[in-house]
Amino acid sequence: MAGQPTADLDVTSGQPIILEPGEIELRRALGPIQLIALGIGAIIGTGIFVITGHAAASYAGPGVVISFVIAGIGCLFAGLCYAEYASMIPVAGSAYTYTYSTLGKFLAWLIGWNLILEYLAAASVVAVGWSGYFTKLMGQMGIHLPHALVNAPIKVKTLAAVAGGCAVTPSGSLAMNFIPTGDTANFIAMAIILLITALLVVGIRASAQFTVAMVVVKVSVVILVIAFGLPLIKAANLHPFIPPNTCAWGHFGWSGVLRATGVIFFAYIGFDAVSVAAQEAKNPQRDMPIGILGSLIICTVLYILMSVTMTGLASYTKLNVSYPVFAAIQSAGPQLAWLGVAVNVAVVAGLAAVMLVLILGQSRIFYAMSRDGLVPPFFSKVHPRFQTPYIGTIVTGIFASVLAALVPLDILGELVSIGTLAAFVIVCFGIMVLRRTHPNAKRPFRTPFVWIVAPLGILTCGAMMAWLPWDTWVRLAVWTVVGLAIYVLYSIRHAKPPRWKLLENPEPAE
Repeated sequence: MAGQPTADLDVTSGQPIILEPGEIELRRALGPIQLIALGIGAIIGTGIFVITGHAAASYAGPGVVISFVIAGIGCLFAGLCYAEYASMIPVAGSAYTYTYSTLGKFLAWLIGWNLILEYLAAASVVAVGWSGYFTKLMGQMGIHLPHALVNAPIKVKTLAAVAGGCAVTPSGSLAMNFIPTGDTANFIAMAIILLITALLVVGIRASAQFTVAMVVVKVSVVILVIAFGLPLIKAANLHPFIPPNTCAWGHFGWSGVLRATGVIFFAYIGFDAVSVAAQEAKNPQRDMPIGILGSLIICTVLYILMSVTMTGLASYTKLNVSYPVFAAIQSAGPQLAWLGVAVNVAVVAGLAAVMLVLILGQSRIFYAMSRDGLVPPFFSKVHPRFQTPYIGTIVTGIFASVLAALVPLDILGELVSIGTLAAFVIVCFGIMVLRRTHPNAKRPFRTPFVWIVAPLGILTCGAMMAWLPWDTWVRLAVWTVVGLAIYVLYSIRHAKPPRWKLLENPEPAE
């Protein structure tokens, strides 16, 4: 009937997808290989090329290898729960949509609001790292960019570093001091985010093809660094493997290894980005579990090998820079000098793919929240030609570019993890709830040993949240208060019923 919402059938399940009058559905263009590439595109990059050096130099030393193992185990538990959710509810929105469809709009708002912060900060972290490698690459070509245009106007140092002592706040964390750098802004980081944003507006198909090409390039270089770097590692650089604790919980020692686990965890957000693209997958029930688990397993193995290589080639004290892989290669001497240019080229290309996936993920969360009425409707407006949620993409790109230009890597890196971990905790909890409330729902993928896997996912991710620095919790609290104000003033009055209903099997589940 004219003027009434229409119902398009999902191409794989036959379930109705309700479209408002004039609404344009997202294009289904992604297969399993492209989904794995999207996951690898988000996971491989930030953790290896940017955050590993910071986590090793500031918290764990060579023990950051153990941090990646712990984080990978936590991701495996959460990923198995994600895979079941994604096969049951294959629409855009990730953990947000899963929660909205099963646990209600309030918890869904908290998850969606936190994911907004995480994706924005994560994209900005990658942009800062990209800027560091790009600057080094230009220097190798004889082009030296002005220092004031490729660095943030402030930086962070602990009071211990400033005063040469061991100043400890009442919470037990190292006190922090913000000092001006004299630089203008990181305009290179800002520019790359705006360029990626323009590419995403053009279309998901072109973006996915670009991501696949960039994944091949950067994974090839990662393998080269591991293959040629591992034989050259120096035992002295790996000793002590876990440096002794200095003056505060989380500053080296085993507590530092645990804190580093939380700090580097956001690098695994890639499999969440895979689930965000579910509504653009050709066969989501089959392909989503393949994309999530496949990218997670591949990337965890590469993370472990690469962190051993980096901390073995260079002292961990030299890795707290925005280009730690290049710094490690430089420390290896002339034997690996030939890899320097290749690494910088690959990282510049590879981190661009990471930003693409993160900004894509953020815009699709805006898209899903808008369709549910929790944020204004213009965030779900789809471009009539490119079939992409272009307004949400542009807003995401603008905010992420400003963060990348003005905020240093230290703050951005530690800002990212906590909301992601909270989302994973709720996903694991939601799977257990669904097993009780909808035992007969169709589950193309079932989490194995769910009553063991899901609680372990909650415990592991919850523990990593607890290990994060106290100031991360403060920032989360402020962000949450702002989000609750928006929820009360706008979202609660405009929220719509869940758009996706679970299909039930005709026969009871075993």
